Amino acid sequence: MTTAEVIARVDAVFGDRVARGVAPSSVWGVFDPSGLVASGGHGDRGDGTAPDDSTVYRIASCTKSVTAATLLTLVADGRLDLDAPVTDFVPAFRAVELPTTDSPVPTVRMLLTMSAGFPTDDPWADRQESISDDELDAVLTDGLLFDSVPGTGFAYSNLGYALLGRVVAVVSDEPYTVTATGRVLRPLGLHDTVFSAEDSNGFVVTGVRPYAGTWEPLPLTGPGAFSSIGGLYSTVSDLARWGGHLASAFADRPEPGPVAPADRRLMQQAMRVVPPVIVPGSTRATAYGFGLFVEQDDRHGPIASHSGGYPGFSAHMRWSTRHGIGVVAFENATQAKVSQAATEALDLLLDAREGERETGRSARGPVTADVAVLPQTREAQRRVSTLLADWDDALADRILSPNVALDEPYERRRRHLAEAAAAVGADLTAAPAEERSVAPTHLRWWLPGAGGRLRVEIRLAPLAAGLVQTMTVTAEPNEA
Repeated sequence: MTTAEVIARVDAVFGDRVARGVAPSSVWGVFDPSGLVASGGHGDRGDGTAPDDSTVYRIASCTKSVTAATLLTLVADGRLDLDAPVTDFVPAFRAVELPTTDSPVPTVRMLLTMSAGFPTDDPWADRQESISDDELDAVLTDGLLFDSVPGTGFAYSNLGYALLGRVVAVVSDEPYTVTATGRVLRPLGLHDTVFSAEDSNGFVVTGVRPYAGTWEPLPLTGPGAFSSIGGLYSTVSDLARWGGHLASAFADRPEPGPVAPADRRLMQQAMRVVPPVIVPGSTRATAYGFGLFVEQDDRHGPIASHSGGYPGFSAHMRWSTRHGIGVVAFENATQAKVSQAATEALDLLLDAREGERETGRSARGPVTADVAVLPQTREAQRRVSTLLADWDDALADRILSPNVALDEPYERRRRHLAEAAAAVGADLTAAPAEERSVAPTHLRWWLPGAGGRLRVEIRLAPLAAGLVQTMTVTAEPNEA
């Protein structure tokens, strides 16, 4: 498929949702390392027109990534220790009875990774945004329930991120909303991302819920003690900029910003395993980092994401950390679950990229490796290719680590190589027809043959010399 065809299919995914009555409006954007590359909108945003990339929606829990980023700027400044107990910043928490006599007081790190032991609390927390700090303190002094001992499990907790908002406020000596805006949002030029509808520059969509065959409008809530869990309003343009900025931390030349690339990478690491029961139907292993979910895709590598759900709104952002390609999407209906459409859209984009690579093998030359391999890996490939074309034990000793001969003697390797090459009529001096890699020290490539292909795979030992610790050669005959 052409790029235009893929984008048309992405657009159709969201258009179909409006046609089916999932939400009155749906808007989406696609970004890559260059920025927002495509967007579209469907339905009526409330003024008789379809939404566009500057239309303002609540992004709900996508806010948690901004909260985490803000905290990390304070850590970088030496003003906060992630392993400090929450009681250092929220004295009212001292009244909370912990689940066991030996339970640790939840730390900032536990709150960030949803491992403080609190129960999952979306329905309750979604209605707490505007409460005051005093009211939050009263919640704590009245006591809390725990699902697990702090630091031992995962449960999605808005209360935990509300407490992080207080941590930010105490450490910075100003309201959380002011600190997050000044330290993260404005330095990145996210001027359409705000904590109050009154501060928005564009048209603000009204959230709705289905009732009696129509859409019932819901009131917007204002900033308060729970704003750090999901209080932001934003646009497709701004959220794509945010997602692209986070993804750029994995690029060869990360984009500079208020949060250091190393800290942005930290946000997108698997810190806590998310049990499958929490993500039913998911085909990917999932974990939680700092304010972001991290999914592991067998073909495309890690995918960072976060959903947002508030009364009247649904939001989602996701991207491939390997490729920097991502999708953001908003809808204005309670429990619309636009995450499903955004997931389908990103899968379309990544699968199309894979398809282009496959087409490229025959039309434009060899397909290159998925992962940028080390120079030592390239040199090892060159030397192994020389060895395969004309086996020499002395050369093998120089480029292979000692375990290789112990694992399978050279004599057997020579015989296996000859048999495999003959089985597919492979030319051992030919250039690779395709390459794949899952790590910088790993490389798999294919040599063409009259009756199939010969797959060669190497993995380097963890030695600066770049010695090969595994080398396999496999015949892949053409299907009959």
